[in-house]
Amino acid sequence: MKYRKNRNGEDISLLGFGCMRFTKKGNAIDIDKAEREILAAYEAGVNYYDTAYIYSGSEVCIGEIFERNHIREKINIATKLPQYMVNSPAALDKYFDEQKKRLRTGYVDYYLMHMLTDLKAWENLRRYGIEEWIAKKKESGEIRNIGFSFHGNTEIFLQILDAYDWDFCQIQYNYLDEVSQAGVDGLKAAAAKGIPVIIMEPLRGGKLVNMLPEKAMQLIAGDEKKRTAAELAFRWLWNQPEVTCVLSGMNSVEMVEENCRVAGEAEAGEFTERDFELIRSLRDAINEKTRVGCTGCSYCMPCPRGVDIPGTFYYYNEMYTQRKNEARMNYVQNVGLRQNPAFASQCVGCGKCEQHCPQHIAIREELKKADKALRPLPYKVGMKIARKFILS
Repeated sequence: MKYRKNRNGEDISLLGFGCMRFTKKGNAIDIDKAEREILAAYEAGVNYYDTAYIYSGSEVCIGEIFERNHIREKINIATKLPQYMVNSPAALDKYFDEQKKRLRTGYVDYYLMHMLTDLKAWENLRRYGIEEWIAKKKESGEIRNIGFSFHGNTEIFLQILDAYDWDFCQIQYNYLDEVSQAGVDGLKAAAAKGIPVIIMEPLRGGKLVNMLPEKAMQLIAGDEKKRTAAELAFRWLWNQPEVTCVLSGMNSVEMVEENCRVAGEAEAGEFTERDFELIRSLRDAINEKTRVGCTGCSYCMPCPRGVDIPGTFYYYNEMYTQRKNEARMNYVQNVGLRQNPAFASQCVGCGKCEQHCPQHIAIREELKKADKALRPLPYKVGMKIARKFILS
């Protein structure tokens, strides 16, 4: 494992463990499986583990794993204040104390304001005394580094970056988002201030691996260096010295081992012009086919009407990156035949989902398009019959 430095000169592993997408067993996290994956990462040198208050069960899970394996002092925990839920000064301590209890720790190494999307959100926190609160927590040692995670455009990112003396920040960044979200300009601006940058969504929710169109897969198959789709995406990021750590939501030991191998080899500045040309060709091939830029983060969920928004968009995109009828059948099996229906047609247009979407997708409008594409009349009739017989 290779490392880059935080503002205090301490090592952060190039690869971080994103703890949002642990495998579930029923409705709960499969903690034994998660433990095997986390320990594999720890043994390979990963020292940065990222979670959040709203990641269901995640804080409790990793807190238990770190405690029973006696490795809390040897790793860094990053978690996030749900700033969108804070409505009083007392709420700051309420959420933070609950998080420490869940994590079984007296301090948090990297604490973030979760999902700032505009400067107003930070100004609201300032009215509740957030700056004084941070100062006290840093003085007591309960918070060691303070930062923010961001979804929005470059202009707003730069405003938030200048609004406080941050220790680090976290942005969505990958070769599809080079000029969207905070983008490369935001990345470089943070680095110019000496602020470490943690990368989320390096694979766009798996899209840069699992939902590649045929043309893109052919390009990867022809790579003379025999790199996988994931490896190319990671190496593109680590090629940039401004990138401190890249988070990966790893859910198998094999995935952990492979990502750690790459993180042990990658070097800043290693890309050749042919490598950059391959990335440009991949980007063009993907953008030709994608209908909705959904990463599957599920911040839009739960839908009050039960619509599976990420699932709908996943299979909608799959129609154009893979084969239409295969995607429709997958939609039938995985969404259409649930005990509780989750169709896009159940949307009543309340707009709650759009308030929380980091990608700023016009979800209500896109759901209409997706439902029309995924459920043409023959599929609607067939699904209705299938539900009647299978679910009864």
